[in-house]
Amino acid sequence: MSSSTHRPLLANYDRRRYRRHRLSLAGRYMLESRREFACRTIDISADGASLAAPVAGLPGEHVIAYIDHIGRIEGALVRATEHGFTIAIAATLRKRDRLAATLDWLADHDSDDGDEMRRHGRVVPHNPFSYLTLPDGEALRCRILDLSLAGAALALDAEPAIGTPVRLGDIAARVARHFAGGLAISFVTVQSEETLAGHF
Repeated sequence: MSSSTHRPLLANYDRRRYRRHRLSLAGRYMLESRREFACRTIDISADGASLAAPVAGLPGEHVIAYIDHIGRIEGALVRATEHGFTIAIAATLRKRDRLAATLDWLADHDSDDGDEMRRHGRVVPHNPFSYLTLPDGEALRCRILDLSLAGAALALDAEPAIGTPVRLGDIAARVARHFAGGLAISFVTVQSEETLAGHF
């Protein structure tokens, strides 16, 4: 494929209008070969992301990634870098604005609170059973696989869409990603240890 084929993609990528944040968030990604690899964001905006990754793929290749606290992003691989690659995120304007708001919140929390989400490890609560309440009021019994101040991994059969607002017990959250046998949620606001101890 000629280099001219990629110029519009690169031009659109470089004309981003959203704030770019240096956030280190864990995740995983899948190339067109369907192979999955672990990754971590180096910096990210609602337009694009730079990922630290073991395998880069080819320019123009479609990439799907699931990033902690953000959920699913996808788009075209722009270029390989020393540590991985960059992608131009493909999304509707509404989804970009929602992603931008999430990134702003994560970045503000990162600077204000010393990245509390990564300083506090995940634990298995003493009582691992709870209910995940969906927007229509349906309460699904679930088992908490692990829990942190920022979110939780849950074992349950249902798969509400990524981004769905839910409640774990009385704590407001959103579905962040799916995995075999369950899903991960991110709390709307980072919790205190005392609050979580009181709930679980």
